[in-house]
Amino acid sequence: MILLTQYTLIFASILILVALGGCVSEHSGVINLGLEGIMVIGALGGALVMKYLPAGTSPFVIVILTMMAAIVAGTVYSSLLAVACINFKADQTIIGTALNLLGVAAATVAVKAINIAEDPNNTSSEIVYREGRQAFLTDIGGFELNVFMIIAFVVLIGIAVMLYKTRFGLRLMACGEHPQAADSVGINVYKMRWAGVLLSGALGGLGGIVYITAGVSQWMFENGVAGFGFLALAVMIFGQWKPKHIAWAALLFGFFRALGNVHSGFDFLKALDLPSGVYNMLPYAVSLIVLAFTSKRSRAPKAEGIPYDKGSR
Repeated sequence: MILLTQYTLIFASILILVALGGCVSEHSGVINLGLEGIMVIGALGGALVMKYLPAGTSPFVIVILTMMAAIVAGTVYSSLLAVACINFKADQTIIGTALNLLGVAAATVAVKAINIAEDPNNTSSEIVYREGRQAFLTDIGGFELNVFMIIAFVVLIGIAVMLYKTRFGLRLMACGEHPQAADSVGINVYKMRWAGVLLSGALGGLGGIVYITAGVSQWMFENGVAGFGFLALAVMIFGQWKPKHIAWAALLFGFFRALGNVHSGFDFLKALDLPSGVYNMLPYAVSLIVLAFTSKRSRAPKAEGIPYDKGSR
């Protein structure tokens, strides 16, 4: 039961961070389907920092630098979406899909190039960060507390306060609901949408490093993040673009994803003798079922996905 709780919380933390990123972007009016690719690039930035930090670096410094690298990498990568969709008014769905494909390909090529430069016989896309990963973990009575569990909770509260209690958040949501009205009262819609996309990239990049360090000490980047970016979008939709509901949805999907790691520890599940792949696909199957029954009642921001034209009214 401890392991189930542990994995549920860490997978839920990933989904909370990435889903909140998608939520902020869509509240500004831009659909960020590129979260999968942003996660990969964020994971790459954080993993490289952990790989090259000198031995003996304090855990606090490792945590801070790794987080900063993942956030910066995700933010920079998401700027491609912002330029294409906000400045050039490109189709947001197509650009997001392209970012997903490019993210995995670019990370794989980069890691292979780094490994070959260090060892010509090493052509893998794997980065080992065993020592760095330990900096995020604290054992409490057999429960492995990951610092990202706390960070996800803090970010959840911060985003909720920002969206509903601050001028910036209210202006951001106005740009996703009725950008022409927002513009008429002096709000720069382009800047607000840029802010939403960049913040989305920062959270997506952070979610990426959480994902690859959740259970292993090395990661093969050609595997990407196994669809977690899309699962986060399902969490966001099921959560009705509201942080509190997103948190509950993340816990639900995190629970089903955790079963893939710990199902062998439960006698009644072990007796079923189902392949582990069945448990690994559970959160994705559940997301399809849940969205099939709830998507009709979903209320997305009215102007999401619609490029803003300052001249239109």
